[in-house]
Amino acid sequence: MTVIFSNLRRGFLLACAAIASPAALAQETATPWPERVVRIVNPYAAGGPSDTIVRLLANGLSSELGQRFIVENKAGAGTVIGANLVAKSQPDGYTLLLATVAPLVVQPAINTALPYDAARDFSLVGMFATVPNLIAVHPSVPVHDVKELIDYARKNPDTLNFASAGAGTGPHFGGELFNRMADVKLTHIPYPGAAPAVLGVLGGDVQVSFVNITPQLQHVKAGKLRAIAIGSRNRSSLLPDVPTMDEAGLPGYVSESWNGLAAPSGTPKPVVDKLYRTMAKVMAKPEVRDTLATLGAEATVLGPDEFQAYVKADEKQLVPLIRSLGLTPSN
Repeated sequence: MTVIFSNLRRGFLLACAAIASPAALAQETATPWPERVVRIVNPYAAGGPSDTIVRLLANGLSSELGQRFIVENKAGAGTVIGANLVAKSQPDGYTLLLATVAPLVVQPAINTALPYDAARDFSLVGMFATVPNLIAVHPSVPVHDVKELIDYARKNPDTLNFASAGAGTGPHFGGELFNRMADVKLTHIPYPGAAPAVLGVLGGDVQVSFVNITPQLQHVKAGKLRAIAIGSRNRSSLLPDVPTMDEAGLPGYVSESWNGLAAPSGTPKPVVDKLYRTMAKVMAKPEVRDTLATLGAEATVLGPDEFQAYVKADEKQLVPLIRSLGLTPSN
């Protein structure tokens, strides 16, 4: 009788185990992440603003998760080389992409032979920082706000130029977006980088700048440039008295560089969620925010769904503009 009862009980337990086995097995065999080095692929050359910002994040993730997060620069082809490397990597959470507007929005708009599908091949983890573009003018230009700039441009057609960090960069799109939304015509003058662009405005060769806030900040504070608006959705803590373009009379205008993380499509959701939560924790640290401020950046944290919506909004605004400019892929 005892044997029969024991066998029955054993059979019952085995049956219960069989019923629970899929969930139990998944839980039991789930590999803790991370167990080894995680690499973040930066599709830009070393030394730029995004490189500095993502290395700050990588150091924070290393401290929080107890494994090394290293940044590998894989520049080339307008960010396509680095982005494609990540898109083709194993979706295991050990290869991530520094996700910016170039690989996710610009390249899909201009490159019909793109070797990856930005919408299909990546799982967005989240946004972690933004760097606003600052609209500034040379002091000789008789304008002090956005409305005056628009009025002056309309009354003096083909007399104002704007500087950018190069064709196809965020500042270039910022200036062209201003032209379209304000119904004016400022002529684009591309420079090989943000610093030379600012020097062009300081020298009076160009009248208006749409470059990132960082290289312009010291000149604004010294009175050598006049800031009239910030391109971000919110005011910058570095220049709190400078209004956003929305506040200044051009609603809906946004011109900022954004930095996020993306993983290969199919990366397990628990890994993506853990990475996002840890990223948010790192970016909330006062010392991280203080360091970002010295770079002209803001800690802007968005989760996977919010980040996806942000990218879609950027696509809606930028893709028609990009295509109208007739840009071609970089080599």
